[in-house]
Amino acid sequence: MLGCTHDAVRPPEVPTAARYTATPVTEERLVQGKDIPAQWWTLFQSPALDGLVRQALDASPSLARANAKLRQAQEDLSARTGGTRFPKVDGKVSANRVDVNPQSLGVPALPVQTPFNLYLASVSVSYTFDLFGANRRELEGLQAGIDYQRYELEAARLTLAGNVVTAAIREASLREQIAATQEIVELQERQLAITERLVKLGTAAQADAVAQRLDLAQIRAVLPDLQRQLEQVRHRLAVYIGQPPGAAKLPEFKLTDLQLPPELPLGLPSELARQRPDIRAAEALLQQAGARVGVATANLYPQITLSANVGSLASNGGDLFSSGSGFYLLGASLTQPLFHGGELEAKRRSAIAAYEQAGAAYQEAVLQGFQNVADVLRALEADASKLKDRTEAATQARTYHDITSARFKAGGVSYFFLLDAQRKLHGALIDRTQALADRYADSAALFQALGGGWWQGPDR
Repeated sequence: MLGCTHDAVRPPEVPTAARYTATPVTEERLVQGKDIPAQWWTLFQSPALDGLVRQALDASPSLARANAKLRQAQEDLSARTGGTRFPKVDGKVSANRVDVNPQSLGVPALPVQTPFNLYLASVSVSYTFDLFGANRRELEGLQAGIDYQRYELEAARLTLAGNVVTAAIREASLREQIAATQEIVELQERQLAITERLVKLGTAAQADAVAQRLDLAQIRAVLPDLQRQLEQVRHRLAVYIGQPPGAAKLPEFKLTDLQLPPELPLGLPSELARQRPDIRAAEALLQQAGARVGVATANLYPQITLSANVGSLASNGGDLFSSGSGFYLLGASLTQPLFHGGELEAKRRSAIAAYEQAGAAYQEAVLQGFQNVADVLRALEADASKLKDRTEAATQARTYHDITSARFKAGGVSYFFLLDAQRKLHGALIDRTQALADRYADSAALFQALGGGWWQGPDR
């Protein structure tokens, strides 16, 4: 149960766990307790990828928006700090034309000739004592708002870097798939040509040629979709770096230009809540909600305000600052809520409920963080197994192709069997490419799930 008073709130209860998954993960690259570098994407050892991520971090409109929100929160705190911690001092100068009917006052005449000019210059000073902490808790809430926007900015940076890396890996995978598919199409075309010649010679059935045309049409139909996906990924990368898709100059990514990180840092579960910016942002909202409880509670109690006015008064051209024209007023006021129809108590109860909501949201963010890491760890485990199996399948397909090629050269099999072996090899290579791309992408996802190392940056 979350506890709160008008002066302070208890720190949030952080869900804890000794490990991320119920059973150990067999991914061999994981290094327990190793820190994540702030520029984690450089572990893929691609200068083009590093340059594109840095360009996105410098030019992304989404980061510009997050930066502006942070500055706005900082200025809101500065404005409110000046308005609550220091006395308010205001100067006033006024000139008025005054005309009074003496008969309305029950006298035949006034001691001064009317109408007359009345001039007033004054300085007023007022200060409200923060006896019950309303102003202090309000400033705490504004500071928590700054912390929230700062962590939201870090989360936006992490998300942007992850999106760029994932899109680059996706582009590299699509390029490999397109190249392999185009080779399969060429093989299918040659295989169809052979079948059609055999049909003319009467050594093959017309149904065989129809079946070959069907296979060729189906594999050709894959290419436009792969090309569309590639172009869309490129468009996405252009937007990430703040440029229109038609004007952006982007490098071309290939899987051979990327290196799989030999080690994957795995932060301790006890540190996750301090490392993920989204969890830190949820914690800041909880602190802000607690401060609002303090403000609502302080509003139940009296407020004391001291005020002073110093000025000078003159009429009909008199010297406004001459001796004897000055005046001063000193005052104090006490405001005690007596009856508001239950409004103030209801507002406090509402603030407490909002605090409890923020506490539940914080706990949920921590649990989702653990789930995110656990999901990625299992994905990496599956990726390793899948890549191993598909690599083995590609090896066997290559062996089969080499044997068939040797038999074809020796006249033991027809060209038809050689083309079929080549098609199987290319299909196995496409499957391996997809498995490798998944392993790259899930490696990047782990860096994101663990917080991305933002706390290691030079300005931290």
